[in-house]
Amino acid sequence: MEDYYQVSAFEDQVDRNQWASFPSRVVDNTRRLLDIFDRHQCKATFFVLGWTAREYPRLVEEIHQRGHELGSHSFWHHLVYDQTPEEFRKDLRDSIKVIEDVAGERVTCYRAPSFSITKRSEWALEILVEEGIEIDSSIYPIYLDRYGMPDSEPGIHQRQTGAGPITEFPPSVLNTRLGNLPFSGGGYFRLYPKRLTFSCVNHINRRGQPYMFYMHPWEVDPKQPKVPSSSSARTLRHRINLKTTYLKLEELLKHFHFSNMSAATNEAVDTIDTSSSEPLDGRAKVAS
Repeated sequence: MEDYYQVSAFEDQVDRNQWASFPSRVVDNTRRLLDIFDRHQCKATFFVLGWTAREYPRLVEEIHQRGHELGSHSFWHHLVYDQTPEEFRKDLRDSIKVIEDVAGERVTCYRAPSFSITKRSEWALEILVEEGIEIDSSIYPIYLDRYGMPDSEPGIHQRQTGAGPITEFPPSVLNTRLGNLPFSGGGYFRLYPKRLTFSCVNHINRRGQPYMFYMHPWEVDPKQPKVPSSSSARTLRHRINLKTTYLKLEELLKHFHFSNMSAATNEAVDTIDTSSSEPLDGRAKVAS
């Protein structure tokens, strides 16, 4: 749960000290998602920026009251591999505290900004465990220039750290001859034809695996202001197919059942081999 001006693609143009000066649209966009989830009896996991929880506590309260799970998406949306372990721990603690203070409920789920737990920031998993996080969804089993661990297990699995195990629920991929094809949500959901996305979901479900879907509130907002960017490619990626995302989401929720991240993992928690990284079965979940 982040606003349009907080995405990593614009961080070289938008100073975090200027966030409060931008016209916010996160409240109305998040409520649009809450309403569509209610219509389809869908429960989601909202990975909330600590900054957003601090600025809009009533919105976080509403998410909680409407039966959805709250997780941390950091406080300042810094990429994990651009931080020291000490900086990461402080940012994580700050985000957890403000979300827990607002909702009165423990935060046990985490997703890194831009899936930035990679080989060079794997140390963050141990800190997550030490700070009470039980389920992580930050490791994308693909290769991109900004994120990804292509050799990582694509199914739900446990990872061992010096502080104990943590359950990893990675974004969904489809294994192909050319490598893992990402189709979990976000820009991929906006870019791919609906038929391709549905085919990928059906394929992964037939294999007994859950489909991890994610999106941001700004992705259902084609009228959002344009953020100045030094890269036309980044602007295109950010704005592509914004006009059709809400309707595609409606179709997705009509055809598939979704639950939150904890529910999906808890259904199969007894089958985890804590000495290995074996994948788990479980239901799909939707995260925002």
